[in-house]
Amino acid sequence: MALLDHYAQQLEQLKLSGNLRQFKPNQQQDAYIEIAGQRMLNLSSNDYLGLAADLTLREAFLDLQPLARCYFSSSSSRLLTGNFAEYEQFEHTLSEAFGGRAALLFNSGYHMNIGILPALADAKTLILADKLVHASMIDGIRLSSAKYVRYRHNDLAHLEKLLTQYHDDDQFDRIIIVTESIFSMDGDETDLKALVSIKKRFSKTMLYVDEAHAIGVRGELGLGCAEQYGVIQEIDCLVGTFGKALASVGGYLICDPILRTYLINTMRPLIFSTALPPISIAWTHFVWSKMLHAQQQRTHLAAISEHLQRAVVAKGYSSPSSSHIVPIIVGESQAAVDQSKRVQDCGFYAMPVRPPTVPQHSARLRISLTSMIQLHDLDRLVSCL
Repeated sequence: MALLDHYAQQLEQLKLSGNLRQFKPNQQQDAYIEIAGQRMLNLSSNDYLGLAADLTLREAFLDLQPLARCYFSSSSSRLLTGNFAEYEQFEHTLSEAFGGRAALLFNSGYHMNIGILPALADAKTLILADKLVHASMIDGIRLSSAKYVRYRHNDLAHLEKLLTQYHDDDQFDRIIIVTESIFSMDGDETDLKALVSIKKRFSKTMLYVDEAHAIGVRGELGLGCAEQYGVIQEIDCLVGTFGKALASVGGYLICDPILRTYLINTMRPLIFSTALPPISIAWTHFVWSKMLHAQQQRTHLAAISEHLQRAVVAKGYSSPSSSHIVPIIVGESQAAVDQSKRVQDCGFYAMPVRPPTVPQHSARLRISLTSMIQLHDLDRLVSCL
């Protein structure tokens, strides 16, 4: 059909530039993944604590779950008939864990970020967002009626300059700073203590921090970078996801009770979406209790992360990481694809990340470490580069 020619041409351009993406069927077991008969160490998983791979954990949960409570659909939004006891119980647990602040659950991290920001930000709002925030936050900002400016990545001096410029401007009633704690592509992190200090100096400023890649991994109890640096109470909107270290699905917000109530009444994705199945919430609650005591996994993950960061730089590659996400930046898309094939041939499943996910000329292998990986595995990986 002639109407499809445009799309076919675009796909051909993606193919020629090395940026065509395709699904690949796979089977996963523990730290390994099998694709097309090739078994490889999985370096592309977000199962940071190994909880999703733990069969005994799933067995224990199912043994404890009464059949009468195994609802595989909520059949409604929470505001109609979908507010099951599992939701209330888990939000109470989250509230206690985060020092008594209010908690609100969402269907996914993406769903959360495209809903909260448009609800909180109107035409009298200015959003100052880190240049490298996740696509879900960018989409949430675009869906809002707020003016927005993106400050240079992790450049708090630039952020402070923008705050000074706009804070006393009468056209804005509030300013919302939007950032991640650990960034998903570079694996580096923002200085949360310094960010909170800056925010306190500008009275009409709120702080929105996404802990998607920090929850479960950082802090004594795994509550994220906000716990690690002692600033939980100072962050107006502390959000995260259960789809990574927590081995489940969904997202959460920790905030003031006023914001929670306001969002229940104004956040369109929350109001107009069927809620997650109660059994999913029960599973997340169960895994949450295990995550709080996973300090051994967190310690091991930190050790292998530091080891790989040093080894990658010693090998001559650029890598800004200070976390368990360690990019190996190679430059052009085809070079990243070739490097990915090389390490896969050596038995390591590391995927190339290419534009537009990352900026032009910064294609990379994105190594996503889990606590199931050992030091000798990483030494073999580096020798393959």
